[in-house]
Amino acid sequence: MEEQKALEELRRDESSRGAFLKMVGGAGAAGALGIFLAACGDDDKEDEAAKTGEEKKPAADSNKGDAAIVNYALTLEYLEADFYQQVIASGEITDKKIVEAAKQIGQNEQEHVDALKATAEMLGGAVAKAPKTKFDDVLAGGPDMILETAATVENLGAAAYLGAAGMIKSKTVLAAALSIHSVEARHAAALNSLVGRGFGGKGGLSGSLPDGAFAKGMSEADVLAAVKPFLA
Repeated sequence: MEEQKALEELRRDESSRGAFLKMVGGAGAAGALGIFLAACGDDDKEDEAAKTGEEKKPAADSNKGDAAIVNYALTLEYLEADFYQQVIASGEITDKKIVEAAKQIGQNEQEHVDALKATAEMLGGAVAKAPKTKFDDVLAGGPDMILETAATVENLGAAAYLGAAGMIKSKTVLAAALSIHSVEARHAAALNSLVGRGFGGKGGLSGSLPDGAFAKGMSEADVLAAVKPFLA
C-alpha cells in the first residue's frame, strides 16, 4: 500500500524524515512521528533490500501534480481556519468548553495552513492564496447552525484528503497528508458527536465518517462544489 511505502521511506531516509518534520511543525512533530513509525513495525529484510537498490528521483510532472494537490488542500485549510476565526470573533458561541474546543481546532487548521504553504513552496511553483469567504449566513443562524456547519466542514476535510491520497506521488507528501487527514477525521468525530449526528449520513457529510466499515473519499470537483456556498 502507498501508506506503508511512505512510512518505509520516512523510516529509512534521514532527508525525507527531515522534510516531513519541517512540514508538520519541526521538533514538536518528532515524538509523534517516532511513535507513528514504531507502531507500524519494522522489516529488516525490506531495509536491507532498500540499501542495495537505486532510489529513483521523482519526475518533474509528479512534483507538479503533488503541488496542485497541496494547493487544493491548502485552499480548504484556509477556509477552515478562517471559519473558526470568524466563529470565535462573532461571540455567537457562549459555552466556554465549546469555545475552547473551537480555538483548539482553529489552531490546528492554522498549523495545517502553515505546513501546506511550506510544502507548496518546497515543491516549487505558485502557492495558493487565501480565498475570500462568506460565513455571514452561518453566523447569523446562531450556535446550532454554526456547529452543524463546523461538522460538515470537518467531514468534508477528511473526505477530501482521503479522496486525494491515492493521487499523491511523493511518499513524503503522502505521509504528511495522512497525518493531517487523521486530525481532520478526529475533528469531524468530535463535532458529529456534539451535534448528535450518527453514522450512515448519505455521502458522509450529513453523518459521521466513516459511513460504514470503510471511509469514502470525495473527488476534488465534489469537494469544491460543497464549499462553493462559503466562498465569496
